[in-house]
Amino acid sequence: MNGSFYQNPSFPSNINQGMVTPPGNISAEESLPMEQSLIENILRLNKSKKVKAYVSYPDSSAWQNKIYDGVIEQAGRDHLIIRDVNTGAWYLIRMIYLNYVEFEEKINYVNPYLKN
Repeated sequence: MNGSFYQNPSFPSNINQGMVTPPGNISAEESLPMEQSLIENILRLNKSKKVKAYVSYPDSSAWQNKIYDGVIEQAGRDHLIIRDVNTGAWYLIRMIYLNYVEFEEKINYVNPYLKN
């Protein structure tokens, strides 16, 4: 059915499998896989750092705007998990509600568009 009009794509086999080595003293074995979301990548590179996450819930009158203060435990494509070091509470925040994140220390960042 395909005939010779459409050719099957070929992919290089010796690429780095989407792995990026973050700055600092992290080895290539501990590198993080690059995900589709740049925000997720930045949050994952800064795991264990103290942050304030500014969140808005537009459909809530009680929690219109909220600030979560704590340490980044995990980050995924659609969520951020923060642990409040003072209370021990854990928060699962959907990325759709996240406005911005304020870091209390230097941010680890790898620009995926620049070659090292």
